[in-house]
Amino acid sequence: MKKVILITGSSTGFGALMVKTFSKAGHTVVATMRNVKDKNAKFAEALSALPDTEVVDLDVTDEVSVNDAVKTIYAGHGKIDVLINNAGIYGGGVLEGYSVAQVQKLFDVNVWGVLRMNNAVLPIMRAAREGLIITVSSQVGRIALPLQAAYNASKFALEGLIEGSYPELIGQGVESVLIEPGGFMTEIISKAHVNADRDGIQESYGAHVIDLKQHILEAFTKIFTEAAPDPQLIADAALNLVNTERGKRPLRTPLDPSSKGIDIEYNHATSEIRKRWIGAYGMVESKINVVSPSK
Repeated sequence: MKKVILITGSSTGFGALMVKTFSKAGHTVVATMRNVKDKNAKFAEALSALPDTEVVDLDVTDEVSVNDAVKTIYAGHGKIDVLINNAGIYGGGVLEGYSVAQVQKLFDVNVWGVLRMNNAVLPIMRAAREGLIITVSSQVGRIALPLQAAYNASKFALEGLIEGSYPELIGQGVESVLIEPGGFMTEIISKAHVNADRDGIQESYGAHVIDLKQHILEAFTKIFTEAAPDPQLIADAALNLVNTERGKRPLRTPLDPSSKGIDIEYNHATSEIRKRWIGAYGMVESKINVVSPSK
């Protein structure tokens, strides 16, 4: 069935691939991004040329922008079947090197941006008693790596928002689920980052952090150049979730080809432990209505 699909952060990367994938699959796609008439004009023009695709200016850090865009989209289409929260920014550096204000910038996009979008779209979906929200998280929302603790924290927070709200929304006819990419080479790597901003802090950590940074750089360079997982896998996973029967979508879809299946194993193991932990408090998983990941 043809659906109206709203995607944030669509100028490049996973977002642009999703727009192309859903357009090709015959859906109506609303690609959103900032600065459609200047910085992102060429991306907006290219996506607007796709079948049944329109581009709308939307800044997830601006509540007025979010609400106005959602109202315009709903007025034009009469519904919003699927929201894909894809907009995100990266940041690196030792945690002590971050000012609180700089961490807040990361959260403003990666966490509060999702909350703003959900709050704008959910009244529409709940009124229809049907809807799907797919949020693009990260494997570092499950396991934290050094020299990106602030970024990790934003993704851990995102995981908590979605996992905790899933059982609240399922009774309203809305499924809210996660895609958790591992290391993929997309434009987020080359875009401006929200890095540690306190002068001299990281340098004062000395050789240990220099060696650690080099080790991590070498590891990810190897992933990007040798394993080179295809970012299209994320767009295909989003399409698969849309095509999956309502009520059978997993809460989490881990996608880290470089882990050679360990991401899926970790998800299964933690899901089973979660059930037992909840049970220790006298709560039953089926009552909470969290869909277990498919085997």
